[in-house]
Amino acid sequence: MSVRPLPDAFELRALPNLGPASERMLHAAGIHTPAALRALGSVPAFVAVRQAGQQPSLNLLWALEGVLSGRDWKSVAQQERTALLMQLDDLESGRQP
Repeated sequence: MSVRPLPDAFELRALPNLGPASERMLHAAGIHTPAALRALGSVPAFVAVRQAGQQPSLNLLWALEGVLSGRDWKSVAQQERTALLMQLDDLESGRQP
């Protein structure tokens, strides 16, 4: 599967899988552009959202990974749930993958 590159010059909510609520949470975490999201990666961006005092569901994690991999968030949730949760646990507990 080929991954479509993320454009850099428009609102985050215009990206597939993201909407206004996701955009607000990302902005609260200091993530304002697709390039910033790409630079962080899905799991670190999700952690940044939590650390910014937001209360995202895991659907945001699936959506962020979907944005970065060019897939629908539901597909990510089905296919990569365990791997992403392990990365999240490692990052939040101070272990680097």
